[in-house]
Amino acid sequence: MAKKWVRHSIQAVATLLQNANFKGFLEGKIYQGPSKSVCVPGLNCYSCPGAIGACPIGSLQSYLSGLKFKVPYYVAGILIFVGALIGRAVCGFLCPFGFLQDLIYKIPFFKKNEFKIDKYLRWFKYAVLVLFVLMLPFCFKLTPFFCKYICPSGTIAGIWLASANKQIADQLGGIFSLKLVILGLILTGSLIIYRPFCKYICPLGAIYGFFNRIALYRLHLDKDKCVGCKACAKACKMNVDPSISPDSCECIRCGECVNACPHKALRMGVKTSKAEKQCPATEKDAV
Repeated sequence: MAKKWVRHSIQAVATLLQNANFKGFLEGKIYQGPSKSVCVPGLNCYSCPGAIGACPIGSLQSYLSGLKFKVPYYVAGILIFVGALIGRAVCGFLCPFGFLQDLIYKIPFFKKNEFKIDKYLRWFKYAVLVLFVLMLPFCFKLTPFFCKYICPSGTIAGIWLASANKQIADQLGGIFSLKLVILGLILTGSLIIYRPFCKYICPLGAIYGFFNRIALYRLHLDKDKCVGCKACAKACKMNVDPSISPDSCECIRCGECVNACPHKALRMGVKTSKAEKQCPATEKDAV
């Protein structure tokens, strides 16, 4: 499996490609070219001055909250295609905001990834998906609730625009102040907890997580090689035990468990393994 620097290099390139309108950062203007009608795979705000594509979550809300309702066939098709291809590997390799959290977590600071309510907080992102991305935009026209009130990527985009365009800065009010607080909490939390936004809030990660079990690119477990040593679970910052749940919805396919396994029982790939079931040494732990 690729080393950390390889994954971070892919993340950096993906971030640059999705924000290739570099002059937009200087001019404080949103790119309006033809590529803006195409959804990128990760969470990258449409309003970011560098963005050359559309965010799938923002696009989904636009369909649902339009004055005339349209079934979001295009966005749903993109999400299904990407999800069926690589699942939450999007989060691990292609999402700019995920990359930002990875970089912040590298800063030396007190770390705490395991705590009692972690498994309950994981459900919050599904509530965000249902309530703020689907239900509220559908019920209240022209109001993309997640983008307007929560999205930290959109807040960063707003900061960039406001810093380069005084007219935009003068229009920012209380809602943006609320989003600044949310962004601050997420970024501060990223110093302590690995990817708190991905774990607890991101609706896009919630969607892609549903595809982890069926995605073409998956994590495979060889039950004949696994001895239940839990080295993979100790290496996982997303708090997944791959020896029990290699297809967990929480797995972002970063590959750290593969690198940590001393018996080479885990691998990432597209070919189905003949021994892709739970290892005997951990069967009793899954009960």
